[in-house]
Amino acid sequence: MAHRPGQAVLERRAAWQLLGPAVILGIIFIIVPFALAVILSFTNQRLIPNPHLPTRLIGLTNYARLLTDPDFLQAFRNTALFTVLVVPFQTAIALALAVLINSRLPARNVFRGIFFLPTVITIVVVCVIWFSMFKIDGFFNTVVGLATFGLVGPIDWLHNPYTALPAIVVLSAWQGFGFQMVIYLAGLQSINPELYEAARVDGATRWQEFWKVTMPGLRNTHIFVIVTTTILAFKLFTQVDVLTQGGPQGATNTVVRYLYEMGFSRGRVGYAAATAVIFFLVVLVISLVQRRFLKSEEEIT
Repeated sequence: MAHRPGQAVLERRAAWQLLGPAVILGIIFIIVPFALAVILSFTNQRLIPNPHLPTRLIGLTNYARLLTDPDFLQAFRNTALFTVLVVPFQTAIALALAVLINSRLPARNVFRGIFFLPTVITIVVVCVIWFSMFKIDGFFNTVVGLATFGLVGPIDWLHNPYTALPAIVVLSAWQGFGFQMVIYLAGLQSINPELYEAARVDGATRWQEFWKVTMPGLRNTHIFVIVTTTILAFKLFTQVDVLTQGGPQGATNTVVRYLYEMGFSRGRVGYAAATAVIFFLVVLVISLVQRRFLKSEEEIT
């Protein structure tokens, strides 16, 4: 039945009333700050005004300096490497545990709570706990020593340029997998159980059920989990700031920490704004490419 013109107007008005607060908050806290960052990126704005260095437009100077700054390029490589390592690692752990607790496991609700617990612990507290485990006489070196009968170690995990970033990857994956696990668990429970029954009737093994029923049924969930995990990985800051302060030799410095250092420690607000703009555009492009690529795979399969 066709809607009356007056009813359509009322529905649009109700929709805008519901969307209004979200739109206003999005403009205030997302669009306006980004616009200000773009404007500041074309200036030499300082955090503390200097009468001998007035604020003025300098065009693309900040961007030119940024793209040739070895410290920024190293921070960007570190961030990209961290993302490449942590996204598949954390996603695999979350998916495996979601499948496990979605099965008829005794006391599975208890395990759900235990597995989700690291996510609700403040990341600073997690870093302090793991810092003690990474020490020379900490848990990990004890395990390595026992496993190798004392032939390997002790390893200075956080002060070695080759082990510092992998150590932060392991910490971050442990602390964050609970969120992805809950998302995967919701996706698993939305798959029609009749599909598994049909697969068993056809003689499919558990492994075949996983690849032929579970994985295709989680396509949209995969897209959401991978995109959100990638965005969160690019925002890496707290773990590095608490554990390594970007060291050793810049091996764990990230784009967000570099931005923070330029803007607040060195007071170069215009330069930090240019960093923020490039960082935003890179993350946006990667997210769009990931989403498009994953959707294209769905169409092929």
